[in-house]
Amino acid sequence: MTNNGPVTYEYDRIADRKRLDFISAAVAERAGDKASVLDVGCGNGVISRHLGQLGFNVLGIDVSEQAIARAKELNTSPRVSFEVLSAEQLVAQGNTFDVIVCSEVLEHLHQPSSLLATLHQSLKEDGILVVTVPNGTGPRELLVTRPVLKMRAKNNWLWRLVVGVKKSMGYSGTTVQSAADNLDHIQFFKKSDLETLSAENSFRIIRFGKANFIEDVFPFSFLAKRIKALQWLDCKVADVLPYRFTGGFFSVWEKVR
Repeated sequence: MTNNGPVTYEYDRIADRKRLDFISAAVAERAGDKASVLDVGCGNGVISRHLGQLGFNVLGIDVSEQAIARAKELNTSPRVSFEVLSAEQLVAQGNTFDVIVCSEVLEHLHQPSSLLATLHQSLKEDGILVVTVPNGTGPRELLVTRPVLKMRAKNNWLWRLVVGVKKSMGYSGTTVQSAADNLDHIQFFKKSDLETLSAENSFRIIRFGKANFIEDVFPFSFLAKRIKALQWLDCKVADVLPYRFTGGFFSVWEKVR
């Protein structure tokens, strides 16, 4: 692995950088100079481009043409490429990888096991799968995501009020990671759910990591958005609290042999 210059971050939030550092460290531990990395559901390609900076050869795939178009537009690394492609199509081509990254993807799928079964086929026998997902019973999902989804489904005066207040406070509803049209969460994973899901698809989880604590919950989010020190502190607090309090799970999976 080679890195010819200072590493920069496209992510501004400390929690996002923490996730990116976890992924990068996991890839670096397992991958050598010629290792192949697949970024599944890569969105706008932030993770792929970061790994490219570190010297890895990365293919980012997504079924969203809009997201891949943005990823290609932003890409300047010859080590990184992007394609509008499903994981199933990749298997049909017979390609396998040393490392597969599946970051903030499974929570959007009706049948996450279908993707995991496909990724199992795409992963080399001694490879690793790096998975990150929100904690389905963590502060953000319980206090923000689920209530917002319920309000939006009703589309009543309360939802319109929330939208108006968010816009007035600078919350656009967009994400750096993806330009896809639909980013709804339809799966809410506990730590035990991930362990069960991995076992059902012939994986075992060999490492867990934690994201942040309450930074994503209003009104803390309003302050933390403007004060980086609060974001940093919130991530440190998450590290010492039990897993059920983290906003998200980072994990490294390997095939069951």
